[in-house]
Amino acid sequence: DVPAWLKSLRLHKYAALFSQMTYEEMMALTECQLEAQNVTKGARHKIVISIQKLKERQNLLKSLERDILEGGNLRVPLQELHQMILTPIKAYSSQNSSTEEHSRDADSHHPSSLISSDSQGSDCKDSAAAGMQQHHLPPCEGESGGAPLPEGDLPGQFTRVMGK
Repeated sequence: DVPAWLKSLRLHKYAALFSQMTYEEMMALTECQLEAQNVTKGARHKIVISIQKLKERQNLLKSLERDILEGGNLRVPLQELHQMILTPIKAYSSQNSSTEEHSRDADSHHPSSLISSDSQGSDCKDSAAAGMQQHHLPPCEGESGGAPLPEGDLPGQFTRVMGK
């Protein structure tokens, strides 16, 4: 939910700028690109810093998981997870799965943008649901978490930390 994320940053007036971008384009934004779009200097800086924080979420989740397994206080990890759930998170699908092919087919009919509309139909919802079904939760006992999750599987890592 990019508009809500921008509003939490007090940058909601730039929602229209982000509405035409894909998730990957947003994550690759630079200050120069934002300057070309007439974004003020302070807002450019805030956006770039916020995007950098989005890129660091997977490492933060790994750290939170370690803290929980070491028996640390749950208050801080829960606060971090609460903040993270308010940020844009892209659904994960592996490169060689049929879900990815289905998703690519759906994208050819429905251009992918960060601010979705109801007109996209059920293709995207089916694809997202199929991606969610691929995750198998590891045992929650005092282990470090079973098989490592692929890089970029933010929803899977988030779910794993919640399970701990």
